[in-house]
Amino acid sequence: MKSRGSPVDVFHYDCFWMKGFRWTDFVFDEERFPDPKGQITRLKESGLCKKVCVWINPYIGQAGAAFKHAAEKGYLLKRKNGDIWQWDLWQAGMGLLDVTNPEACAWYTECLNGLFDKGVDALKTDFGERIPTLDVQWHDTSVDPHKMHNYYAFMYNKLVYEALQKRYGDNEAVLYARAACAGTQRFPLVWGGDCESTPEALAESVRGGLSMGLSGFTFWSCDIGGFEGSPPPWIYKRWVAMGLLCSHSRLHGSNCFRVPWVVDNDDATEEGCSRTLAKWTALKTRLMPYIFSQAIESIEGGIPMSLRAVALEFPEDPTSWYLDRQFMVGSQLLAAPIYEESGEVEFYLPKGKWTSYFTNEVKSGPGWFKEKHAFGTLPLYVRENTVLVLGSCKEVGADYDFANNVEVALYQASPGAKATVVDGEGNVVAELVVAQDGKLEGTDKLKGDYKVAEKGRDLRGDAPVSIESLS
Repeated sequence: MKSRGSPVDVFHYDCFWMKGFRWTDFVFDEERFPDPKGQITRLKESGLCKKVCVWINPYIGQAGAAFKHAAEKGYLLKRKNGDIWQWDLWQAGMGLLDVTNPEACAWYTECLNGLFDKGVDALKTDFGERIPTLDVQWHDTSVDPHKMHNYYAFMYNKLVYEALQKRYGDNEAVLYARAACAGTQRFPLVWGGDCESTPEALAESVRGGLSMGLSGFTFWSCDIGGFEGSPPPWIYKRWVAMGLLCSHSRLHGSNCFRVPWVVDNDDATEEGCSRTLAKWTALKTRLMPYIFSQAIESIEGGIPMSLRAVALEFPEDPTSWYLDRQFMVGSQLLAAPIYEESGEVEFYLPKGKWTSYFTNEVKSGPGWFKEKHAFGTLPLYVRENTVLVLGSCKEVGADYDFANNVEVALYQASPGAKATVVDGEGNVVAELVVAQDGKLEGTDKLKGDYKVAEKGRDLRGDAPVSIESLS
């Protein structure tokens, strides 16, 4: 990945870091991973990744080493007659962690600490749904089983998140959750899992992300390329474009690898999967000063970063409330994913002037527009009155000094237009404001060889691509 221009920040081990059908016993498969701590250490030291994440869930398979211990200690959900509640839907005879039992939670946390000791930095908290409501007895007898059907997801993710916080600190705790209910938004982040590898599923994923944002969830992601099935190359590339504009981006799938060279065996051409992924990775890398600043605003203000419905920025525009196939990237960028193999797309721009990120062409809204795009672009428009801070084209990876060697691009920026630059901890290091004379103030806080582009970003060295206007 790194040699193909798409460096990996986080390497994820999905379910088969454990032996099959022993999930979740927290024991690395000795045949595949004889030295998990050593392997994780070598991965990080080699520079192939910065962090490691592993898959877990709250189900305890009967074949796993953890089941007997958990059953004997009373850590599993029971039936009303006192028997352990078990079923075979996911794996044979599995039990369910009783998250209302403090001792069970303490034991589960100990298991997580064992993973942290091996170098695991983050956790994918899969499942947490399908919680039974009939003939069950929780350790806390005051709990309503019907309410626990939804609330379990909160308690499960809270347990894991607090373990991460205790080990790594408040600002370094990250989990990747599938199940959620009201309140779970405080444990970032969630993803829309297990979708098909089809254009319909791509549209459904966008719709799902918008729904999560409107439900109060700040950060959302998806399985880029789709999870089930094998994506045709064109689907993979269009999904890459959408997924790299989410707050968090992950390649993931079930039946085949999602690394680009496996999808189309094309490392050479500009339109191949490898080069397409590299282009969108580079774009997200450049956008990181903007994305990180917007993420901090989202945390403090409660408005979603990913995905943000257009209606949240333009509530007075009645059309915006029906836009379920496009979204805002923060407050200043509008993106319209492409769902047609032809590359044609129809999208809506609300009132105002909008500048294409790729070509600096300006369109005026409100109105519908049609365009045709190659795989390296999609409709990505910058809102008027924007001060957009971009990282250097030379940056590699998402973690760098967001005030160093930046380009500050102005888009129809009138006096008072501003942007905030933050560091990796979320602290404000620069406030850039357009003064009454049209000049940008606050640049003294920037570092290195920064530049200001007054009419959209500087396209030199990043030649405008051909985008065919169809309307």
